[in-house]
Amino acid sequence: MGFKWYRAGLPKLPIATLAGILLLTGCSADRYFMVPKTDMNDLQGSIKSQRATLVTMEENAAVRHEQAIAQNRSSTQTILEAIATQVEKPECPPVQAQKQCPTVDNSKGRADRLKGKVIVGEVENFYLAGPGLIYKARIDSGAETSSINARNITRFERDGNNWVRFDVPVPGADRFVTLEKEISRRVRVIQASAEEAERRVVVELQFFIGDHQQVAEFTLADRTNLTYEVLIGRNILRDVMLVDVGKEYATELPESIRNSNGNES
Repeated sequence: MGFKWYRAGLPKLPIATLAGILLLTGCSADRYFMVPKTDMNDLQGSIKSQRATLVTMEENAAVRHEQAIAQNRSSTQTILEAIATQVEKPECPPVQAQKQCPTVDNSKGRADRLKGKVIVGEVENFYLAGPGLIYKARIDSGAETSSINARNITRFERDGNNWVRFDVPVPGADRFVTLEKEISRRVRVIQASAEEAERRVVVELQFFIGDHQQVAEFTLADRTNLTYEVLIGRNILRDVMLVDVGKEYATELPESIRNSNGNES
């Protein structure tokens, strides 16, 4: 005769089956819900460490952000100061813009210009610096090299270099001034009246035409039989002067030169 359950509300299961269910339930609870205390402590410590690391990273990021803002402000201020310095209005425009703020100087000569070039006529007053002589110069765009009247041309050597001694006439007087210059080069000149080419010495001379001052090469030649004692050729005219063939004396020498010389037309 088998054993039967008599208590109300309980399923009618064998004792062996009930015992197995309780055993399995206990194992499952221990596996999924029971964590060793040591593992919990390690987990909490790791969480605290990660939180501390995050806080440090946030603080470092905030510091770098502030530094970047400060650097940008400093750079912007420097740029603004530089711009303000550059755009500050000067008392007088730069050298290139002197036409807007010219310096009044009554001693200056006159030379009309077109696109930066001096306008000259067929004949101009020519001031030879050094001896301080004023000649009438013929402007000739057909001549390559400029020329000046010279006498007693004598070559000599000085400090191993080739030099020349020559006399230039004093306009309006029967006398000469002796000059010594280092030879720049020699040129061959063919004249229509001569059968053979003539070799001439070339020297550099400083001169004025109007208020234009320049140093250029001149050949030394005896121009006694020529009308003008100075010839201005293309080596001076090129990129510097424009010739107006309908004019003479289109320029005017500085007043200081005119006052110290009485031989100007």
